[in-house]
Amino acid sequence: MIDTLLAYIAPHYCYGCDKTGSILCQYCKYDILEQAISSCLLCGSLAGSRGVCTDCRQQVDQAWCVAWRDETMERLIDGYKFGRAKAAIKAMADLLDSRLPALPLEAVLVPIPTIPQHIRQRGYDHSRLIAKILAKRRGLRVDPALVRHTSAVQRGAGRKQRISQAKRAFGCTRELSDKQIYILIDDVATTGATLSAAAEVLRRSGAKQVWAAAVARQPLDG
Repeated sequence: MIDTLLAYIAPHYCYGCDKTGSILCQYCKYDILEQAISSCLLCGSLAGSRGVCTDCRQQVDQAWCVAWRDETMERLIDGYKFGRAKAAIKAMADLLDSRLPALPLEAVLVPIPTIPQHIRQRGYDHSRLIAKILAKRRGLRVDPALVRHTSAVQRGAGRKQRISQAKRAFGCTRELSDKQIYILIDDVATTGATLSAAAEVLRRSGAKQVWAAAVARQPLDG
């Protein structure tokens, strides 16, 4: 209700074309969805039809990504990370919803938990909000099965450091069902270390099918 009221008082400008009305207009959304990412979401090598390479299928069975983190996508992501624009999260969930295929009813969405420092800064856990919006649209449920064991900040870290940090980052709250499909939800994938580590924790806890979806992919040198 408050967000709707603010939209009338101080309307958003599209992050892509600066048009007044919404944080991402339909034309810019279409342009983003026209992008194609052919690299593996986890390691960056050439991916097959499942969105991951053959080697990475041991960790994640299928994966999807909306677009590269550049231009409009970069402004959109920075909008919620540094500008506290919660409307950007709704736009990101909308993009992810448009990118994903039909999902089975036995699928559950598992958000990558945001580190406490960022939750305090922004006032919300952005990955969980994206998962909640997506789950509502798809008639699925969110399963907060992952918890954070560490609070290391990945931003500015190199590949080796990211992998080392990610291996210690997560735990699982309970034993998981081997009948369900667990879909990891994250905002940005860089080295894939976070998704790989999270998937490994889910599998150790009993998951047989682990998928992954990210809003954007950013090269490590970006």
